[in-house]
Amino acid sequence: MPIRITSHTKPAERIPLVFFLFSGDDIAAHSLFHFLDRGEQEYVRKVKKDFDFKGKEVRVLFMPDTARKVLCVPLGKKEDFSAIKAGLATRIAVQAARKEKIKKFAFWVSTTGGARETRDFYEVVASNAVMANFEFIKYKTFPDEKPTFVEEIQAIWRVPNADIQEGLRRGVIVGEETNTCRELSNTPGGDMTPQALATHAEKALRPLGVKVNVLSEGKMNSLGMGGVLGVARGSDEPPRFIVMEYMKGAKKEKPVVLVGKGVTFDTGGLNLKPSASIYEMHMDMSGGAAVIHAMAAAARLKLKKNIVGLVPAVENMPSGSSYRPGDVLKTMSGKTIEVLDTDAEGRVILADALTYAKKYNPSLVVDVATLTGAAVIALGQRYSALFTTEKKLEDAFRKFGDETGDLVWPLPLSADYEEDVRGTFGDVANSGKTRYGGAINGAVFLWQFAKDYPWVHLDIAPRMTSIEGEYLAKGAAGAPVRLLARMLEEI
Repeated sequence: MPIRITSHTKPAERIPLVFFLFSGDDIAAHSLFHFLDRGEQEYVRKVKKDFDFKGKEVRVLFMPDTARKVLCVPLGKKEDFSAIKAGLATRIAVQAARKEKIKKFAFWVSTTGGARETRDFYEVVASNAVMANFEFIKYKTFPDEKPTFVEEIQAIWRVPNADIQEGLRRGVIVGEETNTCRELSNTPGGDMTPQALATHAEKALRPLGVKVNVLSEGKMNSLGMGGVLGVARGSDEPPRFIVMEYMKGAKKEKPVVLVGKGVTFDTGGLNLKPSASIYEMHMDMSGGAAVIHAMAAAARLKLKKNIVGLVPAVENMPSGSSYRPGDVLKTMSGKTIEVLDTDAEGRVILADALTYAKKYNPSLVVDVATLTGAAVIALGQRYSALFTTEKKLEDAFRKFGDETGDLVWPLPLSADYEEDVRGTFGDVANSGKTRYGGAINGAVFLWQFAKDYPWVHLDIAPRMTSIEGEYLAKGAAGAPVRLLARMLEEI
């Protein structure tokens, strides 16, 4: 659902206004107040004593003489305010506007510090506004009235400011690509096959100047990608390996390689998932979707960087031809994987992708995957798990997460854990020897294929879906597109 954010020195006539207010603020002192006509101002002064802006509840004022709606969104204490809280408040405002069937509204903007701070602040505001305006309704019919979506937001300023303008522009791009990632992840597995995912990548990226090459089974076989081919054996849908290249940096610049897990539906294979765990497994390609649309964001932002995206795309299905517990798969690296659990398939296909990444002599490889339920148990649903052996990368990714709202939290990764994934009949086993430390075991397994370059693993299973209190539509959350876009710009 597109949303247009424009900048003006005064709002359009009778457009609904959104007042963002800190605890203790006087609405009559707000910069937007003088854009109300005299009768509206008198009405607001009359009723303002009945309003409490300490909580999260939005107050809706209906101007009796003009029928204009004014939304008052509380921000909490001023000393606790941050860009992330501004983003959440923006989501609240957009959702309140949709509930009130408001298609256009205006709010006040001003600088928040230096040029970069101001730009980043309004990028967060705009991206969150766009994300709050999304709802997955592709498969719904509406016999009566369709949901209302905000079509335009007017940012009102006293003096035009290029940093605010640029932040809003960038935020809209990042928010739109996050929403398209969510649309992709929400699409049912029957429609989002490996080939459909590859076709989407081609249609989304080629018009933006990104080279897309899709490897077929035959090419993967010639490359020795036994991990991808092994997992795909049980499905009638053939696997695809999606290669995306955006080379806009200096010729000698080593690229950043993004690797995304693209399991378009995960039944668990012969180790079949229980019914309570299988329902949302069309979203097991969320890492692949995030990589595709982080690259789209980078291209739309015209970053002068070299970026490569790799997405191994498969279905994990049980059938007479499925790979089995006890099988030993030979990967592109030459290492063999002993299959202990066919439901630990994501790390198996990523092993080949991490090996393929070596051909680019990368400056950094970042893999993104809904890899383990153990990460959800460890962290809950607010942070993705972050693994790397390099403290500078850990600090940088935590910073990018804190700045954008795609929060990450580090878990340990060291050679001490390698014994836990050592195979008996193969080089490495795709499942740990105990039920403990599952997220770490998954990361340590991947590390065996990623030791030739700087590497970060993001287990986004905790952030696969939105949760209560985020003011986002149910379904895919779109993590970590915002973090990746910021990382690609700054790393």
